[in-house]
Amino acid sequence: MKGPLLLRLGVSTWVTALVALPLAVLIVRGLEGGPAAFLEAVGGQGVRDALWLSVWTAALATLINAVVGTAIAWVLVRWDVPGRRFIAALVDLPLAIPTLVAGMLILAMLGPQTPIGAALSASGAAIAFARPGIVLALVFVTLPFVVRAVEPVLEELDPAEEEAATTLGANSRTTFLRVLLPPVLPAIAAGGVQTFARSIAEFGSLAVVSGNIPHKTLVAPVYILGEVEAGNTAGAASVSLVLLALALVLQPLAGLLARKAGGGRV
Repeated sequence: MKGPLLLRLGVSTWVTALVALPLAVLIVRGLEGGPAAFLEAVGGQGVRDALWLSVWTAALATLINAVVGTAIAWVLVRWDVPGRRFIAALVDLPLAIPTLVAGMLILAMLGPQTPIGAALSASGAAIAFARPGIVLALVFVTLPFVVRAVEPVLEELDPAEEEAATTLGANSRTTFLRVLLPPVLPAIAAGGVQTFARSIAEFGSLAVVSGNIPHKTLVAPVYILGEVEAGNTAGAASVSLVLLALALVLQPLAGLLARKAGGGRV
């Protein structure tokens, strides 16, 4: 019993030192001035604009990936398309590369120095250094979450249920809404929550592609870095606590939805 006891003690100590202790220090640092100082730090117009930009762009990226990710999962599971393994590998690519590189990929393709980017800027529809670039970067870096959450659920669905619905006279729309969507919806929601949580905290790609213009394209994680560089670590910690609170709410929710979906991977 001594071996397992020592192992449990070692694991608990490691996780505490690596995760719990830094979280505790951040909470203490962010609240050290009391509630009034915390509210002052997170209540400024610049902070509110940065947080709101992070929230709504994350929500939009989540909505896009919920639809597109489900469609990709459907194709990978149900259709024997050419290059299926290559497509599956591309889906996982955003998780394998640094997000800073993801931002550079977008700039290399749509930056103002490129023909496409220059044409879009001239027409008033710039992607890079504008809000559309933020959404595009978030969609890219979070692509795998919904796909990988929905795939195992689709694989477990019995095609006989769809055949039975068709035999009973249900059209494709009714079959989708009443037979396919209900068991898949929790997996879509779980992947969506993971997508939103990841998007809220995204830094690397947005630091490159957003332009970091205060009140316009400055997202909360990049705002926090600016406060640290300006020496305002207490203010940076306070804003970080807002993102931390969101993460602490979203992570258990994602786990609950994943279990409801039947153990889909998220």
